Amino acid sequence: MFRCLGAICAGFAALFLSRYDAQAQGCGSAERACMVKGGSYHLTLPDNTKPKGIVIYLHGGGATGKSLMNSDLATEALRRAYMFVAPNGEHPENRWTKDWSVHAGNMQFERDDIAFLNAVLADARDHGQMTDGPVLLAGFSRGGSMVWNMACDNPDFATTYAPLAGAFWNPLPERCEGPVTLFHTHGWTDRTVPLEGRSFFDGAVVQGDVWASLGLLRQTNGCHSLPDSSSFVGDFWLRHWGDCDAGQIDLLLHKGGHGAPDGWAALIMDWFEEAQLRNN
Repeated sequence: MFRCLGAICAGFAALFLSRYDAQAQGCGSAERACMVKGGSYHLTLPDNTKPKGIVIYLHGGGATGKSLMNSDLATEALRRAYMFVAPNGEHPENRWTKDWSVHAGNMQFERDDIAFLNAVLADARDHGQMTDGPVLLAGFSRGGSMVWNMACDNPDFATTYAPLAGAFWNPLPERCEGPVTLFHTHGWTDRTVPLEGRSFFDGAVVQGDVWASLGLLRQTNGCHSLPDSSSFVGDFWLRHWGDCDAGQIDLLLHKGGHGAPDGWAALIMDWFEEAQLRNN
């Protein structure tokens, strides 16, 4: 019978306690975030396996990454063997301290969240012992708007983008850096972030029109002016722009308000994995 002795035991223990369980090493859990330059984030790794990729979810204004650790998207990502990452939007000197540096009028932020999210992704890859692999960047409300900014300004950050109930704020970018694959979800009766947008502080800050955001992305991707498919699936209204020079765009409208419709997490993960198959 094989017996493990001394340094051999230590070597096997090190392999067993690998970074597939980074939380056990004191970083990433809901109680103890991982620290990177500029801020912090939470992560959860799939059990007993190397992650297939990374799902990053940006919280809404006023919330925290911790609040997403038991979300439907976290559950669905881990079930499919993806690492789940939930960064913290932190701007302690701003009027709204738990926010993202979304381009919006003359609003100023103390942290460049594009640089911060790149630091988060690099650190998360280290925890999962991943040099590459597909990345989904999703976000809700202000987090959704940050997803749009990342897709426009840093299109190579993620494989796919899935903003929920948040788009560009005014003024919209004049152009984006390159095409992306993006799935936007919005509630038809959303009054917090209406499809047409709304203004604050006597018009000093204005939520952008979702249709205008989609128009800019269609131009960036080189899509035709009309979708190549429109359909109804239950309570979902779906549009798909796939006949583009690069990338693709999907739009889901639902009957609800400011939130995710039932089944959104599974639908987005299906779409994310289908996009990987198309790109391989």
